Amino acid sequence: MPKQDKEHYLIHSLSSKYIGDDAAVIGDTLYSMDAFFEDTHFKREWMSIAQIGRKAMLINLSDAIAMNARPQFALVTVSIPKTMTESEIDELIQSMESTAKEYHCEIIGGDTIGGDKLHLSITIISKSDTPLLRTGLQVGDLLAYTGTLGESKRNLDALFRGEKIANDARFFEPTLRADFIASARPFLRTGMDISDGLYCDTNKLLDINKYGFDIFEEISPEIGHSGEEYEMLVSFAPEHYSDVMKIAEETNTPLSVFAKVAKNSDRYPCKSQHFQNSTE
Repeated sequence: MPKQDKEHYLIHSLSSKYIGDDAAVIGDTLYSMDAFFEDTHFKREWMSIAQIGRKAMLINLSDAIAMNARPQFALVTVSIPKTMTESEIDELIQSMESTAKEYHCEIIGGDTIGGDKLHLSITIISKSDTPLLRTGLQVGDLLAYTGTLGESKRNLDALFRGEKIANDARFFEPTLRADFIASARPFLRTGMDISDGLYCDTNKLLDINKYGFDIFEEISPEIGHSGEEYEMLVSFAPEHYSDVMKIAEETNTPLSVFAKVAKNSDRYPCKSQHFQNSTE
């Protein structure tokens, strides 16, 4: 069984009604957690300690931002290799704390263990009165994504070839669309961040709503399979097109409408985005 199918199987083996979105919504509080593991999500030789800490925090904050939530607190678990020095530990913590503070979030605790590799797992606790969920699609809704996709995959391919990439490259420095989501929320029907690639995440959105889609514009595999973009996949009614596009312009957010929701079972070809599988 492919790795992605096992992840799907595990998630769907849990019975909680709160599972299914980027974060679990309980009242006005949202809870989310993502792992950032060495040799699964990154290699130590690719990134500085500061870059590792920053990206680990950004990809976790992304879940809150994607749901129109305000990050409040973070709990951080770190597996610390024996080879890490105290100065490297300081660098890691300072990077995570400064990144969290950019989004008014405070690290309030967590856990540390000794290990062979540098692994991080972060829980974000956030607040929202109007969370943006994955459910609620309607036939005819427009599907759109923010930003310009494909750079993360190009970055990853370059790293595998042993090449250097820019310090502000997408693989190191994802862009979170907090201003766009907060401003456009009254017009958005559904949303989620693009962590597993546009193909796979579009399928997830369609699956949970039991719809298909009609494609306006073909998306190349180089774009569709580019994981860890952390841009947004959103939907909205056609009558709100002008409103959403205006907000996108005002917040300097590139926005591409690529399909509309339809009563069919069409799906994109989807494969696991964890980079270790790309070498198999």
